[in-house]
Amino acid sequence: MEFSRSDENNLSLTRFESMLKTNNVLFFDSNEFENIIQHYLEIGKIALAKKAIKLGLEQHPTSVNLKLFQVEIYVIENKLEHADKILDELYEIEPSNEEIYVQKANVLSKRDEHEMAINTLKIALKLSNNDEDDSDLYALIGMEYLFLDKFEEAKEYFIKCLELDMHDYSALYNIIYCFDFLDQNEEAINFLTQYLDSNPYCEVAWHQLGKQYFAIKDYKKALAAFDFAIISDDTFVGAYLEKGKVLEKQQQYNNAIENYKITLALDEPTSFALLRIGHCYEKLGNDDLAVQYFYKTVHEDPLLDKGWIAITKFYNKKRNFQKALYYINKAINIDCENVIYWKLYAQINHQLNFLEEAERGYKKTLELGNYELQTWLSRSDILISLGEFEASIYNLIQAAEFYPETPEIEFRLAGLYFTLHESEKAHYHLKNGLLLDDEFYYILEELFPKVYNKISVKEIISNSKKS
Repeated sequence: MEFSRSDENNLSLTRFESMLKTNNVLFFDSNEFENIIQHYLEIGKIALAKKAIKLGLEQHPTSVNLKLFQVEIYVIENKLEHADKILDELYEIEPSNEEIYVQKANVLSKRDEHEMAINTLKIALKLSNNDEDDSDLYALIGMEYLFLDKFEEAKEYFIKCLELDMHDYSALYNIIYCFDFLDQNEEAINFLTQYLDSNPYCEVAWHQLGKQYFAIKDYKKALAAFDFAIISDDTFVGAYLEKGKVLEKQQQYNNAIENYKITLALDEPTSFALLRIGHCYEKLGNDDLAVQYFYKTVHEDPLLDKGWIAITKFYNKKRNFQKALYYINKAINIDCENVIYWKLYAQINHQLNFLEEAERGYKKTLELGNYELQTWLSRSDILISLGEFEASIYNLIQAAEFYPETPEIEFRLAGLYFTLHESEKAHYHLKNGLLLDDEFYYILEELFPKVYNKISVKEIISNSKKS
């Protein structure tokens, strides 16, 4: 009976693993060791790969290929000097071995010497003598160009991969990534159209073409492309999801729901599909089903902030602030560093007139890097309501660093300094506010009515308007 290559590999693996369990040393030829090591590297079992390399080199100390695997391990472990030493030794033995140059390029890439890595890979390319090796090298050169943010050059090499193998979808995705980064939607459309002329049933290409049309808002052509992707592969979940997004843009919410639901039947439910179904039902005015799908979204993926935000905003719009607050509190308990959660928390507490909690929310929002003007102003107004005038001033001075010469800040500072009887500062900020935009004097009227009703303040405002 003849064994296939796969049977031989399985037999070698079985013998090797049996040897490790029994500590009986068995002999393997160098090719067997190479296949065993390759298998372990492919499935990510680095420790077993290292054992196989060690035993392999003990039995075949002059094997160049086994030493190259040793180099690969050193690169993975960031032991670059060890890798370099072996590569220098191997170069003396086999200076025309392309794999030596590939591993040398890996070492250079790890050191962020990407230009040198590219030059080294190009030497390997000259030594290569088959299309499969050429394709791998083109891909490696393309990736090095990506590291350098040279997207035109990267695209050129990934296209070379696709020319050698039109079913190399990894190269296809990388080409489109380059087009996207360069904002070349029309060029990407032309490229994909030409590609589909020679590979008309490629669902990946139709899917990518649809995304390009979606990006330029040509929803009719995007829809047609996604339909062709589905015709090419009616189990292609991504095409149904993208088609749903297009139908939403066209306000065809029932059709969008239908496509999203197909994805739930084809594969495990995704939080994205559940969330989009919820939003579609919300647009259709079916609140019960909308909130039901929002609940399913957070149940499916509690870490997806968009799910919690959808539920919170749903109840916020219904003016059911207590429920909105309940769900935003749940969200914060899961991720207390999410700035959007804290902003919603602050706004809802503000609506409920829970001023201390609202102030805490706005403060946390600012600490997490949300420096929108309205956030500073809302916190300032709450501090004024709480009688925390000094804290409100400090908050506004910080805001002014981000938004200098802003009338909303100047009039508030004027009102606060008048309240604290710091007349010189008050007059300075009042005059500054009036110079910037005298229409904002209403801030004094609303937040500081006693200050606004002062005769001297009214005179300053009146004279400003006359001038």
